[in-house]
Amino acid sequence: MRAPSHRVLGIALLALAGLYLAWFHDDRHAAAALLVFALPPLLLAGPAWRGGRKAAFWSGVLALFWFSHGVMHAWAHPEAGLLAWAAIALSLVVVMASSWPGLKARFGRRG
Repeated sequence: MRAPSHRVLGIALLALAGLYLAWFHDDRHAAAALLVFALPPLLLAGPAWRGGRKAAFWSGVLALFWFSHGVMHAWAHPEAGLLAWAAIALSLVVVMASSWPGLKARFGRRG
């Protein structure tokens, strides 16, 4: 049985890929941006949904990149920061969902 955190992680990764598809659809370098930003969460969503530990690990690692990009964009372009703030929020969801099974194992109640 899949843990709820795996489902949340898969959904958050799909949402992040969709966000970046919308963000960069009119960009001059759209193909490169989509390869760097939209493709990784899209490729990780399926294995993460199925409970893949490697997918969860790499999602958490890449979430640092997505979070940093969102913060830099929100800081540099506050007038157009809605997409950046959405990326920040989704990257934090990815970090929490990918870390939850380990946190639960480490700090969960022992019976």
